[in-house]
Amino acid sequence: MSTNNIKGGSGTPWGDRSGSNPPDLDALLRQGQDRLRNLIPGNGGQFGILGFAALLLIGLGMWTSYYTVPSDSVAVVQRFGQYHKEVPPGLHFKLPLSIDVATIVPVKRQLKQEFGFSTPGASDPYQSPVDGRKETEMVTGDLNAALVEWVVQYRISDPVKYLFEVREPNLTLRYVSESVMREVVGDRTVDEVITIGRQEIEIEALTKMQELSTKYSMGISIDQVQLKNINPPAPVQASFNEVNQAQQEKEKLINEARRDYNRVIPLAEGEKDQRIREADGYRLKRINEAEGDVARFNALLAEYSKAPEVTRRRIYIETLQDVMPGIRSKIIIDDQARSILPLLNLDSKKESKP
Repeated sequence: MSTNNIKGGSGTPWGDRSGSNPPDLDALLRQGQDRLRNLIPGNGGQFGILGFAALLLIGLGMWTSYYTVPSDSVAVVQRFGQYHKEVPPGLHFKLPLSIDVATIVPVKRQLKQEFGFSTPGASDPYQSPVDGRKETEMVTGDLNAALVEWVVQYRISDPVKYLFEVREPNLTLRYVSESVMREVVGDRTVDEVITIGRQEIEIEALTKMQELSTKYSMGISIDQVQLKNINPPAPVQASFNEVNQAQQEKEKLINEARRDYNRVIPLAEGEKDQRIREADGYRLKRINEAEGDVARFNALLAEYSKAPEVTRRRIYIETLQDVMPGIRSKIIIDDQARSILPLLNLDSKKESKP
């Protein structure tokens, strides 16, 4: 073929586009070879091209032969696509040119999935929901509707199972979490879901999620299931708030009644026990006094039987000893006296009348 068009005045590799002759392909190939020779050092021939290709190959191999594993992760190495080994954190080397492929798995990092809401700036595409409204709409056991938001926190416990047993472990975990939460919520009333049954729901959901994760060999360990906002649908929100307010008022009155009960009842119980103890003490006192009087009387009767006159006189004297000290004025008269009037003090002052 002729090369006149390539060396023409147009100065372009394709020659004069205005002409009717097609471009000369041989000339184009020779021109490309000349430019490649100029780029190779030493302007060599075949050995220069092979040396340059070898240098490129060596540089690419060195670039792809080392990798670094973070401190919170491990690396799973595959050789020709098959699992080879698991390496700890640090700097490691592998066979280059995609012969060995290292996949970093964060086994020490706590991951989470959010249902019904999303945290801004999340790097994990499976952390935030695709359709949060659809995930939160659930039916309770008493056929009421509730909007349930929750968070699942988990860790990767087995990197090999996580990578090779399940095709999409994170997406599968979202499906498992939603299924379990719907099952647990469907076994309870709306009042239990929204108020008193939150802790039981979290514990039961955690147990069932872990059972399914183990059954499916997902290599995931569930750390915590935490319920967030649980609300009724918007059309019944106002009515439900009134019911909650009434229940809170009821609980308040019950707590106040229990407080009064705990304050009054123990006091009454203490007074009752005190009076019972006082009555028991008084009973024992009276019994002991009576028994003492009976014993004293029996002893006195025995002595009286032995010497009646002496005992009678001694009792008389002892009685006078007990009685006489309590009398302010004493008048002793003879048995033959007819009257005691002359002996009375008639000059004593009379009490003044008011």
